[in-house]
Amino acid sequence: MNGVLWMIAGPSLVAYAAPTTVLSNATAPAPVTIVITHLPSPTSAIKLNFYNSSGTFLQAGQAALHQTVLPSGQRQAQVQVALPTGDWAVALSQDLNNNGKMDRNFLGIPSEPYAFSNNVRPHFSAPKFDECKFQVTGQAETITISFPK
Repeated sequence: MNGVLWMIAGPSLVAYAAPTTVLSNATAPAPVTIVITHLPSPTSAIKLNFYNSSGTFLQAGQAALHQTVLPSGQRQAQVQVALPTGDWAVALSQDLNNNGKMDRNFLGIPSEPYAFSNNVRPHFSAPKFDECKFQVTGQAETITISFPK
């Protein structure tokens, strides 16, 4: 998929070149807008990982699509991507110290903010794909994901 990733943060609209990614689903893509609210930091990178199967969900390097965007000083960001029809789940994190990775504590629990589609809030284990999935039907979709306050 070649294209442009658009991010709206506050009053400005910024275009980012989307990386070339081959998605395994052969259907025509539909526009999906991801609205991200309650950003812990208005300046740190937001990493979005899009998954389209339970077998790859949250597996390192297995996201069907990966995007990194920078908010422009606002506590809310809006990202538009094109996804083939089917079930999708999004996992996102914010890299507060900009070291390019998800920091974890001594127990392996993430110490940087993270969130999932459907605003799933796991307590003792990682969420399941079925809890986080939403359906892309071929029509324009808007998904809101809020970081925990």
